[in-house]
Amino acid sequence: MKKKILLIIGLGVMLNYSCQKDKLSPVSQTQVEETPAELYSTPARVLSQLLGLYGAGVRGIGGFASFYSGRVQVYGDIKAENWINTSGNQITGSNTWSQNVNTTSDEVLNIWQQGYYAINNANQFIEGMAAYGTTTVNNPVLAASYVGEAKFVRALSYYTLLQLYARPYADGNGARPGLPLRLTGNRVFANFDMARSTVAQIYDQILKDLNEAETDVQLAYSTAALNTTRAHRNTVIALKVRVLLTMGRYADVITEANKIVGTTTFTATAGTGPTGRVANALQPNIVNVFRTPYTTTESIFSCPFVAGTENPGTQNALAYYFYQNGNTPGVSEFYLNPAGALSDPNWKATDARKTGLTFTNATNSRVFITKFNSISPYPDWAPVLRYSEVLLSLAEAIARTSGVDARAIALLNAVRGRSDATTVFTAANFVNGTALADAIIQERNIEFLGEGLRNIDLMRTLRTIPAKGSTVQAIPTTDPRYIWPISGNELLYNRLIVNN
Repeated sequence: MKKKILLIIGLGVMLNYSCQKDKLSPVSQTQVEETPAELYSTPARVLSQLLGLYGAGVRGIGGFASFYSGRVQVYGDIKAENWINTSGNQITGSNTWSQNVNTTSDEVLNIWQQGYYAINNANQFIEGMAAYGTTTVNNPVLAASYVGEAKFVRALSYYTLLQLYARPYADGNGARPGLPLRLTGNRVFANFDMARSTVAQIYDQILKDLNEAETDVQLAYSTAALNTTRAHRNTVIALKVRVLLTMGRYADVITEANKIVGTTTFTATAGTGPTGRVANALQPNIVNVFRTPYTTTESIFSCPFVAGTENPGTQNALAYYFYQNGNTPGVSEFYLNPAGALSDPNWKATDARKTGLTFTNATNSRVFITKFNSISPYPDWAPVLRYSEVLLSLAEAIARTSGVDARAIALLNAVRGRSDATTVFTAANFVNGTALADAIIQERNIEFLGEGLRNIDLMRTLRTIPAKGSTVQAIPTTDPRYIWPISGNELLYNRLIVNN
């Protein structure tokens, strides 16, 4: 009898196991499901998915660390020589400033996470358009434009990550380790181990995305705000110019920049491209670029914010780091290094970039920039691409290929002259093309203070990162600290990746 009872119990256990064996492999309640058709079920929902790429992806809002809402620009500047840190706060970049980051530093973890979050969003959107969205939109031209915008976001994100986590293209002509090249959307938990592609392979993908996007995105939008916050054809070309300059492909820089820079007028009008293209141009007064409504023709691409509803987030905004004017200061964690761009005797006191965009604290003589001058909640728009950058990139490319060239000098004078009419460069000022290119790089140093380009300019030309006072030593190109290490989270979960 006992044997019979035990057998019945055993069978019951087995049956119970067979009925509940799914409990051994439960469906995750937190994983992202496969892209549902509902997300692309109406034209409005398709557009919402697209705009989300710019919001939670590029700007970095929605619970993730900031990206282009400010921190990328901050790190690209404070890693170089133009700033002195006052706080020592590791959460707000002191490790980057002091060249002391490691695999678990806040910025190393968060920028990697946010960059790949933006890339994954773009990948999922491109796949969603192929599966559902193109049919829903029922307009092949518009659908292609949407996909082009997603490719712009993916290209910008990969480019940004390369500048921090990989060696410059000039070091080995792109042969050094780059990044994991992820081109499919990750929607569920799975094995995503992936080795690093080379720097050149990542750049190849960036240019592929941008070339395809240039053909497909819209020439212009219906408002100045949309022309500043969504990728149109000039936006794509401007980013391509930056990418090619970073690669040292100067002849290609000239080809691309000439699409949106007139021969003598230095504006992007209908005469330099298809009718309807955005007429990008320098502002007569540079201060206007950084003041409401932030939608000048010089602002090719910016990340927008609205006080009270769409804020850049705690400790993310540019004004939080750089702004002070005596009466309504930001936190002002960084002020201008007296031995940096400020020490250039050719940057005159009457230059509008000093009179209109800097403030000197009379108590301690510290100089701050006032480009971003809105206090908490810091709704200043964050600039990503400006037309003045395209002009100076073109000027440098011409100087490096044609020497002391009249058009390169004229482009340099266009940017300097709108802020300092008393300085006019001539061919006599430069002994050769290298000297002219150096002057252009220094003009970029002044023009883009606080906008995140300085460290890129140093690295793409394989220059030593200068010391910052007696506190932070110079970093030569051979120093491992020249670039950031790979994110510790990626090293933990990706078994195929190798650290820098």
